[in-house]
Amino acid sequence: MNTPVRFFSPQRAVLIGFVMVAALARLLPHAWNFTPVEAMALFGGAYFTQRWAAFAIPLGALLLSDLWLGLYNLMPVVYACIALSVLLGMALRGRVGVGSVTIAGLSSVLLFFVLTNFAVWWFADPLVSHPACQIGLTECYVAALPFLKSQLLGTAVWSLLLFGGFELLQRQVPALRTATAA
Repeated sequence: MNTPVRFFSPQRAVLIGFVMVAALARLLPHAWNFTPVEAMALFGGAYFTQRWAAFAIPLGALLLSDLWLGLYNLMPVVYACIALSVLLGMALRGRVGVGSVTIAGLSSVLLFFVLTNFAVWWFADPLVSHPACQIGLTECYVAALPFLKSQLLGTAVWSLLLFGGFELLQRQVPALRTATAA
């Protein structure tokens, strides 16, 4: 007989709390692109066992913070990248460790960098921004390199806080170790 999953388990409440704190941190002053967004998506994918929760909670938290910060024209591309990061996080299930989280974080950031900057170039007005040619695309990526550095650092720090914090908390609170509760 299958045991029903409780919606408000201690583990799910803590996981949601971690994601919400990370999303709220976007509202605090920070360096450009030094954000928890990729780490939040990886974390959600790794720990929420129900697929809908793995996507809905990080993306919903991101949307709530974006509603406060303001909407922007590349939101569909950004949200698609974050959804792909959730999928990368799902590959971490049962294998959360320093190496695997580092590789997933690096992959997530590079995926975000390549796709969003391509979209910036693709949708840009060539008279105002980068020209619609390979040189313009290269210029777009080169101009974004400082943001990539901040994003890598932000993802590393936030991954350490989210994954490391939850792993430490699980050691202290046995009720958070149950995999079926999330």
